[in-house]
Amino acid sequence: MSLPTIKRVLLKLSGEVLMGGQQFGIDPAFVAELAKEVKAAKDTGLEICLVIGGGNIFRGMAGAAQGMDRAQADYMGMLATVMNALAMQNALEQIGVQTRVQSAIEMDKVCEPVIRRRAERHLEKGRVVIFAAGVGAPYFTTDSGAALRAAEMKCDALLKGTSVDGVYDSDPKHNPDAVRFDAVTYDRVLADNLKVMDASAVALCRDNQIPIVVFSIREKGNLARVLAGEGVQTIVQDS
Repeated sequence: MSLPTIKRVLLKLSGEVLMGGQQFGIDPAFVAELAKEVKAAKDTGLEICLVIGGGNIFRGMAGAAQGMDRAQADYMGMLATVMNALAMQNALEQIGVQTRVQSAIEMDKVCEPVIRRRAERHLEKGRVVIFAAGVGAPYFTTDSGAALRAAEMKCDALLKGTSVDGVYDSDPKHNPDAVRFDAVTYDRVLADNLKVMDASAVALCRDNQIPIVVFSIREKGNLARVLAGEGVQTIVQDS
């Protein structure tokens, strides 16, 4: 399986990636390197949307597991994604990439509300759009937010940049014999619970025929290689 021609893409980054080598928070030097990767991809003519998780600052499910109210914890996690979005916006604009942050939770002092048509105009003008605060409601992950925005913006693919280089049949961090897939179907991901993204995000991508590309964002230059059809990756789409 190979990807169709890509003009507009949504890049989903886990919040943990922004930590760099730290145990917590945001590593400005590593965010600057990520920004260079995004700029290199944009310079090929792509229209790029971004969604960044908040796990480097606060994860709602982890808070709920420790006794917090799940909805309250999820709202805190959404605010963490806004902080990450602003950090990425700063890094991109420092290297000359015009960027707009749109948040599903309105906070007009720091960013725009999510308005689809306005986001489309930004992309058409060559700006990067970062969508923050998930879907604006608790009980949905940033994976679901990424799938929703990819569908709304009619993206040709959803790229998930993580700390692993694709989709495996089991967790490669715990099983050295885990097997990586070059390609796998949405239904196989859902049936075997392969942990690509949460089930609602995978189903939304399947229903809208948006391929999911899973790759390691930690390898320098890997985003450009994946977009060129090279590099190590797993493509999730119908067979």
